[in-house]
Amino acid sequence: MTRHVGLLHTVPALAGDFEARVRSAVPGSRITHVAESDLLDRAIRGGVDDGLTDRVVELCRSLVERGCEAVLVTCSSIGEAAEEAAARLAVPVLRVDGAMAAEAARLAAAPGAVGRVAVLATLDSTLGPSVRLVERSAGSTVQVEAVLCEGAAAARASGDLAEHDRIVSARLALVGRVDAVVLAQASMAGAVSGSADGSMPVLTSPESGVRALVGVLTSTG
Repeated sequence: MTRHVGLLHTVPALAGDFEARVRSAVPGSRITHVAESDLLDRAIRGGVDDGLTDRVVELCRSLVERGCEAVLVTCSSIGEAAEEAAARLAVPVLRVDGAMAAEAARLAAAPGAVGRVAVLATLDSTLGPSVRLVERSAGSTVQVEAVLCEGAAAARASGDLAEHDRIVSARLALVGRVDAVVLAQASMAGAVSGSADGSMPVLTSPESGVRALVGVLTSTG
C-alpha cells in the first residue's frame, strides 16, 4: 500500500534530506512538500503568535486535503503551532522535535542519570520552544540547560556551512555533564555525528522525527 505523507518546511534546503529519509524508511511512499520560509522569519520576529499558528494550520490542512495521511512539520521554531494543527485536524500532525524531546526525557530519568539535558540552538526563536518542550516531556525533576550557539545562524545564512558546523561543535564541546544533548534544529544535524565525546548522547530531530512519522503510519494501518 502506498502511503502519502506531507512535509511542511520553513527551510526549503532541508526538503531533499527529509525526502531521502522518508523514502528510505517508507519505501514507495508518496511525499508532498510545502515550503514557506516566511514562517521562520515571522517566528524569529514575533514568536509563534495566533496569526502564524493559523497559517501553519492552514498549510497542514492543505496537505490533508491533498490526501496526506500524516504531516511532519520539520521546523522546531514553529513546533507549538504544529501542536495546534494536530489538535484541529483529523490526521496526525507531528512536530519534528517531539520524539527527540521524549528520548531526552527518558535518558534523563533513567537509573544512574544526573537529571540534566542541554538544548542547543542557533536561533533564540527555536531555543524557547524546544526548551519548553523538553521541560514538559521531562517534568520538574530534570534540569534543562538552554545553550545558544551564537554566530552559527548568521554563518549558515551566508552560506558558510563549515563555519556553522564549527560553531555548533565548539559549543557542544563546552557542555558539562548531562544525560543528553538536544540539537533543537534539523539544520544542526550535520554538525555532529553520534556523540560529543563518545559517551554523551547527541539527539537530532530529522532521524527521530521520521521514525515517529513511520510509527504513526504503522499504527494507522
